[in-house]
Amino acid sequence: MKKVIITILCMVVGATITLAQESTDLKMIEKLSKDKWQWMAEKNVEELDKLFDEKSMFVHMGGSWGKQQELDVIKSGNIWYKNAEVYSVTVNFIGNTAILLNDIDLEAVVGGNTVVNPFMVTEVYVKENGVWKMGSLSFSRLLRASQN
Repeated sequence: MKKVIITILCMVVGATITLAQESTDLKMIEKLSKDKWQWMAEKNVEELDKLFDEKSMFVHMGGSWGKQQELDVIKSGNIWYKNAEVYSVTVNFIGNTAILLNDIDLEAVVGGNTVVNPFMVTEVYVKENGVWKMGSLSFSRLLRASQN
């Protein structure tokens, strides 16, 4: 009987620790995503360079590419992510991977023209050695009218 109680107690403590860690990770991922939109608006490639994994991939309406090209596009202003109006954020965890969905209207300057597009943005983060890094950022254009 004593072994059963100890086993149950260990399971409860283990589940509590797991839930607390997931809550901490959830807050961290939500903050990283929010900060990322700000850094993109500010063209802060130094912070983005730290966030993006070396093998990260980016998918846009006009193409897909890796980390360095994304940083170059932001730095040059070829795409200026002026403002992301975020309507909802959903995060799911699979092991050391977080998948975040942002329902947004993105105001951007592309080729000198200001445009607003509704997107569902998929962000994939991977935790390695206790640090979250972005592995992928993908824009899927929504059919709904812009909410701005």
